[in-house]
Amino acid sequence: MDPADFYTGIVAEMYAPLKAVSQEAGPYAAFVREAGAPALELGCGDGDPLLALRQLGLDVEGVDSSADMLARCRRRAREQGVEVVVHHQRMEALDLPRRYRAVFLAGPTFNLLADDAVALAALRGIRGHLAEGGTALVPLFVPSPTPAEQFGRVRTATGADGAELRVSVVGEERDEEARTQVTVLRYERRHGGVSTAVDRDWVLHWYPPGGFEALAAAAGLAVASVADTADGGVREYRLRAAA
Repeated sequence: MDPADFYTGIVAEMYAPLKAVSQEAGPYAAFVREAGAPALELGCGDGDPLLALRQLGLDVEGVDSSADMLARCRRRAREQGVEVVVHHQRMEALDLPRRYRAVFLAGPTFNLLADDAVALAALRGIRGHLAEGGTALVPLFVPSPTPAEQFGRVRTATGADGAELRVSVVGEERDEEARTQVTVLRYERRHGGVSTAVDRDWVLHWYPPGGFEALAAAAGLAVASVADTADGGVREYRLRAAA
């Protein structure tokens, strides 16, 4: 399966109840207010924190590669009484009619781009969609190997219809030279005596020291600032059009 199609079908259905981390809207609201509107969230998924930013009255649109996740985002927006504009496109193939003062990813979603070539295409897309004086925010991290004791350990949740939802790590391959880690996740849904299961490859790609900066420069972007998050696990790059 193409990495861009990971969040489809049963995985999209199970994403919200099983996700381990929810992105708070506050830091991204502050970024949009500082950089200016309009704004674009890359990899907006089912609407966190996009919908919260819209509830604050901020002019923010979203884009995602998964039609299933965007359908869930639109449904949540209707339920919350929020108007939202979202686009079904891949991050590495952006072609939107608008330019943005702020372009951002809520968390290190950029690490889901499977190699440097795809990342460069995405950065060129970001450059092409930045308004004059605009700023992009790209969080990145270096994934750690999954500890051996986590293999086979099941995390569970209950679906809206009472179904038992389960996810577990069943395999992993890490390539230090290619800077990729492929974790095989098993998603299971059990309800009324019926069980459905799929295995998906979750691909993460990271960058050596200076590697992301070089890709940004090749895309016509300059690094304006770099900051580590409070826990030190994520590094946030602010990018602007190179002079």
